[in-house]
Amino acid sequence: MAGQKIPCGTSNLRRVIASASAFRSIWAPERANLGLFGRDLADRPGYSGRHAAVFHRQAFEMSPDDAPVRHVPVLGREAVEALAPHDGGVYVDATFGAGGYSRAILKVPGTRVIGIDRDRTAIAGGFELVESSAGRLTLVEDRFSNLADVCAGQGFSAVDGIVMDVGVSSMQLDQSERGFSFRFNGPLDMRMGHDGPTVADVVAKASETDLANIIYIFGEERHSRGVARAIVAARKEAPITTTRALADIVSRVVRSKPNEIHPATRTFQALRIFVNEELDELHAALVVAEKTLKPGGRLAVVSFHSLEDRIVKNFLNERGKRGGGSRHLPDVKQALPSFEILTKRPVVAGDDEVAANPRARSAKLRAAARTDAPAQSETASFDWPQLADVMRGG
Repeated sequence: MAGQKIPCGTSNLRRVIASASAFRSIWAPERANLGLFGRDLADRPGYSGRHAAVFHRQAFEMSPDDAPVRHVPVLGREAVEALAPHDGGVYVDATFGAGGYSRAILKVPGTRVIGIDRDRTAIAGGFELVESSAGRLTLVEDRFSNLADVCAGQGFSAVDGIVMDVGVSSMQLDQSERGFSFRFNGPLDMRMGHDGPTVADVVAKASETDLANIIYIFGEERHSRGVARAIVAARKEAPITTTRALADIVSRVVRSKPNEIHPATRTFQALRIFVNEELDELHAALVVAEKTLKPGGRLAVVSFHSLEDRIVKNFLNERGKRGGGSRHLPDVKQALPSFEILTKRPVVAGDDEVAANPRARSAKLRAAARTDAPAQSETASFDWPQLADVMRGG
């Protein structure tokens, strides 16, 4: 299902901005608080062709038999709005999951979508959508940091938009056999893909110091040293192989009050992020997205905790401004901004969405449009534990 190669050419960044009156008629009855690019609705992007009303009304509609999690990703309307899909556009749903973004984009006639997910269960679950898309949707099992290679494999050197929904999906949390949640007892796995070490492998092999660093850095758990000490003591008695066993160990160290998060929440988050190398993957995907988007192409990223949001924010801020010189050095040509930031502040879910899906409470959307400036050179480095080093005892 390889598509025709689309060349990268200059385009108008504002070609798909809809009028304020169109947005009022479509959105005001449902979501009065959707000021995606400020209070002025005229500044918000959207699909402005003759199918605009159909797109906004139907993109996230569900039949009575559809499960909400299947069709409505958190901040889904706002994220797809930021992409501004148009006839003839090629878009990457970099974290396909249950296919919510892809379904919405495909509502716009003439769009083409490449869906990527490292979870083969998600890819298999998208079969019906592929069948119904009449060749407009291709699914590829891969990491989203490889999106440029995936697009090239489908015949596209550049695309019109990329959307990412970072972190674990609701589907994965609900599958006890995947070991993502302490709500169900299951194997201590937590891999988004189906290869590489599991969390059980990490807690069995990592040193106490490495465990403490992992839990503190990726989980922001202030009791990380105590949790690491308890894990090392427990594994001397018996292997830690289930989610319940790990949650019980953490709960003996971290105390919580009523109405607070479960004591094991931050430790589970940390180990999941670590074993999937999520933050490294996110940053690598942002760098690749910069090189893959056409001028005028849109990037929309939904994140769910401060570590992810910080990476996205810092990346876009760095790419969204001209590089500064130094009065102590000779004048050199500075890099031009490669992105125009469209969300001056992150977009957050409204009260109705949070009430329907509590996970939306922590979600933040940031969006940007690619300029015609060259991609900037990558200089970022991160001083946090690496999976390969920990597993080989380095």
